[in-house]
Amino acid sequence: MDSAPLLEMRGITKEFPGVRALDNVNFKVKRGQIHGLVGENGAGKSTLMKVLSGVYPYGSYSGDILFDGDVQQFRTISNSEEVGIAIIYQELALVPDMTVYENIFLGHEITGRGLVDWNETIRRSKEMLEIVHLDINPSVMVRELSVSQQQLVEIAKALSKNVKLLILDEPTSALNENESENLLGLIGSLKDRGITSVLISHKLKEVIKVSDEVTVLRDGQTVGTLYANKGEVDENTIIKNMVGREINNIYPPRNHTVGNEVVFEVRNLNAYDRSLGRQILQDVNFKLHRGEIVGFAGLMGSGRTELALSVFGNPRNYQISGEIIKNGEKRDFRHPSQAIQAGLAYVSEDRKSQGLILIQDIRQNITLANLRELANRTVVDRNKEIQVSREYKDSLDIKTPSIEQTVVNLSGGNQQKVSLAKWLFVKPDILILDEPTRGIDVGAKLEIYTIMNDLVEQGMSIIMISSELPEVLGMSDRIYVMSEGRFTGELQIEDASQEAIMRLATT
Repeated sequence: MDSAPLLEMRGITKEFPGVRALDNVNFKVKRGQIHGLVGENGAGKSTLMKVLSGVYPYGSYSGDILFDGDVQQFRTISNSEEVGIAIIYQELALVPDMTVYENIFLGHEITGRGLVDWNETIRRSKEMLEIVHLDINPSVMVRELSVSQQQLVEIAKALSKNVKLLILDEPTSALNENESENLLGLIGSLKDRGITSVLISHKLKEVIKVSDEVTVLRDGQTVGTLYANKGEVDENTIIKNMVGREINNIYPPRNHTVGNEVVFEVRNLNAYDRSLGRQILQDVNFKLHRGEIVGFAGLMGSGRTELALSVFGNPRNYQISGEIIKNGEKRDFRHPSQAIQAGLAYVSEDRKSQGLILIQDIRQNITLANLRELANRTVVDRNKEIQVSREYKDSLDIKTPSIEQTVVNLSGGNQQKVSLAKWLFVKPDILILDEPTRGIDVGAKLEIYTIMNDLVEQGMSIIMISSELPEVLGMSDRIYVMSEGRFTGELQIEDASQEAIMRLATT
């Protein structure tokens, strides 16, 4: 294998008004390797990749990009694609109402005599799908595919452009364990075909498993590169380089004992999704005690989010039967506003589309769910709003120079804290956290876990939905496991293990 670098970025500096996002970053990727790129949220990973891809064009940054031995001056995304660079972002960029084969060759259609050659397009699409091990009809609409299948179509699309360097940004964030394993295996098989990959991920175990080298960014600077063949690529070393300190236990211990008082109970809950035309929850029963963190585990699609939405005012208008009991009183939440008034809050799994208004600032997002608290008759008291927002900014350590900062400009971890602050401001006693640490780095995870511990020690009760089994085991007092809309088991934490959870999750 040629050890000469396929990609070299030298002294890359990128500034925004008042912020230096990248400060003399050096990044080198050897030909035919899998290279991990890690760092806390806000470290500069996405900015560096946008410089590489031409999103931030030549002239908007300083430094040099060398690809395949030549100095490059990418002014558009098309420029970088022409030399063989493809980036697959966390938010997939397929057109849902087009077929798979149309998506794969969108923008570089196969033509003959001035017309698109659809027969050749379909034939070539089948070849690309075989390479990514996706056994589907290329004529199917993309909207009919699962997230993991769409991800493979994105890779097939990249391969159709004769990609030399494939960059994957958080590719497994929305995948379950089996799907993640398959994707990592595919990256390895692409390496065998001579395709170089850069893997950006907060899931360090995955980075460690497949990477030949790992580069760490911190605060917009290159900390260094670790080499697997020298035994340097391990979790403790990566974390220490990422955060500048050692984190020996990412799951902080709690000092209180959970009491016997049941504050929330669901009995024989059934839900039918009218839009899908099928039952999504069947005879679900669970209890939640004061000061307890209960984990809901299960594979994606098992019904955990549907359960959370069903008890939080049923915003998707499922057909529901069963009982919801809060503090010994039977309740009937027909709208999320009724659940909020009763002391429930729900931090959704998708903070960008469902949890936050990205184009608004921190102040507006934090107070959004409880404007009545700030209203002077019909007008929001701006001074109160500023005071409340600053209090939550300080108490949750939201890293930003101002509460007037637009939320879209925050890192993932700080966006999650704003989403959490929004729901804490409604002053709930029961908090539902759906994938609370998805897409955030190890340092921000520790901060979220510490906040959770503080909340339950103050008497709050938490339902935590998570697809990360170590997180479920590390933070829960009890665990319910769900499969196909049913709870298939309840585990006390001392009896729980990843194997026991997976056994119940696949029942």
